[in-house]
Amino acid sequence: MQFHHHGYVSGDPRIQPAAGVGIDRPAELPDEVDVLIVGSGPAGMLAAAQLSQFPGVTTRIVERRPGRLAIGQADGIQARSVETFQAFGFAERIIAEAYRITEMAFWKPDPSDPSRIIRTARALDDPTGEISEFPHLIVNQARVLDYFAEFMANSPTRMSPDYGYEFRRLEVTDQGDYPVAVTLLHTSGPHEGQERVVRAKYVVGADGARSKVRESIGCTLAGDQANHAWGVMDVLAVTDFPDIRTKCAIQSGAGGSILLIPREGGHLFRMYVDLGEVDRNDNRSVRNTTIEEIIAKANEILHPYTLDVRNVAWHSVYEVGHRLTDRFDDVLPHERGTRTPRVFIAGDACHTHSAKAGQGMNVSMQDGFNLAWKLGHVLEGRSPESLLSTYSADRQVVAKNLIDFDKEWSTLMAKKPEEFEDPTELERFYVSTAEFPAGFMTHYAPSAITAEPTHQGLATGFTIGKRFKSAPVVRVCDTNPVQLGHQATADGRWRIYVFADASGAGTDPSGTRSPVADFAEWIANSPDSPLAATPSGADRDAWFDVKVIYQQEHAGVDIGAVPEAFKPQVGPFRLTYLENVYGSDPSADIFELRGLDRKGVVVVVRPDQYVANVLPLTATAELAAFFAPLLRSGRTAAV
Repeated sequence: MQFHHHGYVSGDPRIQPAAGVGIDRPAELPDEVDVLIVGSGPAGMLAAAQLSQFPGVTTRIVERRPGRLAIGQADGIQARSVETFQAFGFAERIIAEAYRITEMAFWKPDPSDPSRIIRTARALDDPTGEISEFPHLIVNQARVLDYFAEFMANSPTRMSPDYGYEFRRLEVTDQGDYPVAVTLLHTSGPHEGQERVVRAKYVVGADGARSKVRESIGCTLAGDQANHAWGVMDVLAVTDFPDIRTKCAIQSGAGGSILLIPREGGHLFRMYVDLGEVDRNDNRSVRNTTIEEIIAKANEILHPYTLDVRNVAWHSVYEVGHRLTDRFDDVLPHERGTRTPRVFIAGDACHTHSAKAGQGMNVSMQDGFNLAWKLGHVLEGRSPESLLSTYSADRQVVAKNLIDFDKEWSTLMAKKPEEFEDPTELERFYVSTAEFPAGFMTHYAPSAITAEPTHQGLATGFTIGKRFKSAPVVRVCDTNPVQLGHQATADGRWRIYVFADASGAGTDPSGTRSPVADFAEWIANSPDSPLAATPSGADRDAWFDVKVIYQQEHAGVDIGAVPEAFKPQVGPFRLTYLENVYGSDPSADIFELRGLDRKGVVVVVRPDQYVANVLPLTATAELAAFFAPLLRSGRTAAV
């Protein structure tokens, strides 16, 4: 962590100095904002947290509740989300308090007595450890939101949610600097019941499945009607069921299933209890199912084991439906290419599905991550408005894939044991699709920010369009072994990873300058380099984080011979930053692990951690051409 570059810091280094709009930030919601986020759920809070790193952008997030969420409905945290939390600085703390899933048990009717259930299989969550170095967790959604709120409060913008405001309607006027007029209703406080208007440059609707922002831009959720009901309860209970602290899929001979999820903190666990098919003429009467009825059904499924519930923390009844919007912004199909979006929707406002795959909160957070850095870049003058059109194109496909996966998983969970042609079908599906629920199957198509895979063969382990998969390296300056991907924080910067040729930091064996040195000269000094767009007076690494990884072990790298492009001067004292130079880890060579060409390769990674391009060291013209449409001249842009 870098925090002394502006002078000695003796306090908590996570608290960044206030800057820009964070200096004397008004406590009351202002009449004009750059970005207004509606809803403080996972999508909205991550978007706000990312935008809190842009001191020149006025972002406010409004929530109809009078205060923080106390009990969240979502609880599953996939490894991709923990990877994201690492970038926001709280992965280690949330791992420490969470329940960690290491395996799943499968229970089915005893063939000798179908009225009883027996354990038939166990499946490891990540048997090889190759999916991710991060674990699969269970933790209350409210705690995730708390961590993002802390990050926002400690950011340069000193952001915090504005509670007690409900979204009513909006109008896009296309007039003035703040063309979106948003009408809000005070839901608490001295002005309760009164409306007020806030004008914004952009609006993000993260206001849930019944989104009024979605309605205001003419989007509708389309898809399957709900036809199966589940009772869900977080409870404290005494039971003789032996796997009560293990994730379980339980299918009973009497009919009905349970998905058991142990919760963090010990003792507490969640059960999704199968309530069966819902008649089309039910008129949602199944939602009147009492907690006593849910508990009785759970006992029926668990036979011969019993469940004595002592305390109910939360319960609900929901019907499984799979719905998706055809666009994630306010630009109609016939308007594509003629204007850029002003209003966006994210999270459950765009996609709804069952809770049993543990995907809702996770996918929603990635919606917010994808969108927020783009808004920050446009509003600070780094990029043209056309960048915003990539959000809907990126995320709509991801949501469609999620719904297709959840349809299959929820259908399998609802099946009766006798309906399976293969009795191992459920556990085989769980194991074979492990990468999808872990969050690592997202693969963005070629676009303005994701290149064609022309040079993919140079880095087979860094698939263009997929998330940058970390690997061990050794930092040269302090000899510390680290995970390369963990050195990237959620600061809105592009990453350029330069994997050096075999000649190292100095000259190649022939006595000429090495290819990596030629690349360093170009990226530092060429007017075509993306770094040339960095605003005057800003640190050289303000917009781009450029790192070099040598094939040699750290002791074989002469840091004095490393080009200056990889050792930028930072802060008011122009201190030399040495932590962007790495050697290979002899126990896990990143060049071998990620299929990197030994002649050298450049890997470009987006601010939301997805690989954008792979190029040879000599392809400087291609690198310049990739960034040219994404960068405005930075000389007059805000910093």
